[in-house]
Amino acid sequence: MLTLHRAALVLPDPADPTAPSHTDGAVLVRGELVEAVGPYAGLAAAHPEARVRDWGDALLTPGLRNPYGHRLLERAYHPDPREGVGDEPVPEGLAGERDETRCGASARRGLQRMLGAGVTAVAGPFERASVRTAVARSGLAVLPGVLPGSLPEAEVGEEAGAGPLDPLAVLPLAEAVHGRVAVGGRADFAVFAPVPGAPGGPRAGGCRATVLAGRLVFRRR
Repeated sequence: MLTLHRAALVLPDPADPTAPSHTDGAVLVRGELVEAVGPYAGLAAAHPEARVRDWGDALLTPGLRNPYGHRLLERAYHPDPREGVGDEPVPEGLAGERDETRCGASARRGLQRMLGAGVTAVAGPFERASVRTAVARSGLAVLPGVLPGSLPEAEVGEEAGAGPLDPLAVLPLAEAVHGRVAVGGRADFAVFAPVPGAPGGPRAGGCRATVLAGRLVFRRR
């Protein structure tokens, strides 16, 4: 099935200031891959059979990368909503934990919350079998270690806890994105609420939707 994702502004590669952008643009997705990127009117006319997801005044960009995956998924604990303690990760909440079922459930909740921030790639390493399984099943791309442009684990500091679930809390968009939205590439991208007059782009907490391998895996209600 063809799906056409329309947004007020499409930035296929925010990390490259010379890359073209598309006002009233769209990304055409077939299965797991990007088939075309460009102005909405032209793509809609060429593919009248495509299902349209219109994201209105939003900004569409590549998905984000979270460089703190190891701390967030193997050391922090992500509470179950039924526990009534909120949804913020508890730093070192899994320290010494041997119950792989509990660790896997925590990791799944953490991954869902990352998807809700527009994350499509996460850095390891992941040593726990239950966490590796959760990450593999999530469909997120797995990246090696701490990434260039991110804060080393030693510099995250106690005040930052395990590191943020939303990379935009510590990185500008150009440094937070993973890859680019390109023809023939995997359809991993995110949709953000616009921030009028903000040169740095979207802010933490502004993700409206996340698409992973062509699937809509998060949509803010």
